[in-house]
Amino acid sequence: MGNSVDLTTVLSNPSSFSAMMSLSSAFRIRAASSQCLARDCKRPSLLRNPGQFYFSTRRSDHYANSHDEKDRSSRYSRAAPLLLGTSIASGIFGYYLAAGQSSLTKLSADSESYPALRPTFGSADSFKNGIAELRQALLRPGAVSTDSDDLLAHGFLNSKDDSYSALIPHPSVVVYPESTDDVVKIVKIANKYRMPVVPFSGGTSLEGHLSGPSSGGICVDLNCMDKILAIHEEDSDLVCQPAAQWMEINETLRAKGIPLFFPIDPGPGATVGGMLSTGCSGTNAVRYGTAKGEWFLNATVVLPSGEVIKTRRRSRKSAAGFDMTKLFIGAEGTLGIVTEVTIRLAPVLPTTVAVVHFPDVKSATAASIEVINRGVGIQCVELLDPFAMKATNNYGMSFRKWPEKDSLYFKFQGPTQASLKETAEVVKQIVKKHGGTGFSLAKNEKEAEAIWTDRKNLYHSGMSMLENARSILTDVCVPISKLPQLITETKKDLASIGILSSIAGHVGDGNFHALLLFQTDAEYEIAMEASKRLVHRAIALDGTCTGEHGVGTGKKQYLEEELGEGTVKLMKTIKQAIDPLGLFNPGKLYPDSPPPTARRNSP
Repeated sequence: MGNSVDLTTVLSNPSSFSAMMSLSSAFRIRAASSQCLARDCKRPSLLRNPGQFYFSTRRSDHYANSHDEKDRSSRYSRAAPLLLGTSIASGIFGYYLAAGQSSLTKLSADSESYPALRPTFGSADSFKNGIAELRQALLRPGAVSTDSDDLLAHGFLNSKDDSYSALIPHPSVVVYPESTDDVVKIVKIANKYRMPVVPFSGGTSLEGHLSGPSSGGICVDLNCMDKILAIHEEDSDLVCQPAAQWMEINETLRAKGIPLFFPIDPGPGATVGGMLSTGCSGTNAVRYGTAKGEWFLNATVVLPSGEVIKTRRRSRKSAAGFDMTKLFIGAEGTLGIVTEVTIRLAPVLPTTVAVVHFPDVKSATAASIEVINRGVGIQCVELLDPFAMKATNNYGMSFRKWPEKDSLYFKFQGPTQASLKETAEVVKQIVKKHGGTGFSLAKNEKEAEAIWTDRKNLYHSGMSMLENARSILTDVCVPISKLPQLITETKKDLASIGILSSIAGHVGDGNFHALLLFQTDAEYEIAMEASKRLVHRAIALDGTCTGEHGVGTGKKQYLEEELGEGTVKLMKTIKQAIDPLGLFNPGKLYPDSPPPTARRNSP
């Protein structure tokens, strides 16, 4: 193929950032490629300059009218859930018998206890044989791709590495399943040839979830599985495939005149499967919670063994055994590949937007806490620092110029326009008491949308503040009362090292994002160290290393500090029980253990 990249040549000098950048145009997926023409499914493209955005510490016409849920449930969920539960229980119980210990916190730390976390993959010849068998199993044109552009797009798109100039040699092959059965075939072949498996859908993750091992492996691109399978309006739920995007789901519901929506709202392009797998959230979390709430009722999952389970039935609640759906929420593809999901929907209610400014972040946070505790109709409360407000003005997309102060963006929600006005009046009085000024309520729906767009544009407006800027985007979360201390200490830290930064927070739940801007390699190292200090600071305040971005490779080193040794060991034990070969998304989520010899030599 005339424009294909010679991977041997490209990868021979992976540390050369300038060489990588000069090749970036060749990494793009060709729109007219034979694979894309073969099927009508979404393909990734390198939308961003691959050197610009680094890991943090960062078809509506596919609706299917038929969905035989009874047959699926019968087929996939009878024996497999019992086998999965037995596998987990027997793995943990057997471990304790072998170790002779009685407490979860005393699980052995030796790497021999978790071979799944130090897996041995197949040889290059095994991989070649595996790819050949994949071609025999998935006969559709373009279902199996070793095209250089495909490999580089899936390996590099939003993959974050400790060295931002490193080119990640992943994968060996990209496969495009169209059904759960296709995924089963892929997983069984991966087991046979010991090939690592990395799931891919929206490609929007920020913590290295998509990078693969240096050995290569199989990238399972689920973008051909993006259909809405069933809408149950009376039950306020919807069944879809994993690559269905939350924004497209809401657009489809709106177009059909169904007054419901899926309220979990991470970045544009995020898919339901990825949202479940990372335990994400967004601006609506203050009102609707996160992916770890009850928004995912059940999931069909292909396990590392190739077995298929359905985590539960479609009823709104269940007290039957473990909540197996939640086992996979936040597991980041390390325990199974999600192929179907039932999500809850919420009623669409009228909303409007207001902005108010404060003398400092402490006053803004105190106001937000009182507003939330008053119980009025609040859907979102967003905090923007003075630099973020300046960036909004500088970006030039806003319909007005804003005071460059710590500011709160409110989204009010209520059943009637009268209720919105009442909420606005209550909030206006509260913020005034805390030193808020310039309370500005949107006059109409168009103005409300324009104001909220300013908040949504924050990444792009922040990047406009430094010429040729590159960035690290990170998020942490603390108890709301600790947010002023965290932001104040972080801003002081960043100012002392000369790093420009924009801070925006979901202040209603204590979660905030820091956008750290830099230009040079030396500044990158400084920014990385600052982002690490931010994480330690958040954990020390009884917070978390990530409120919504997930762990991936970027933050797994903080899990033991945050969760404790016993909890992390239990996570590793579950991984070992479900994925004993360690093939599913290796190197993610679970903190690395030091080699056994290093531990034995430690005092």
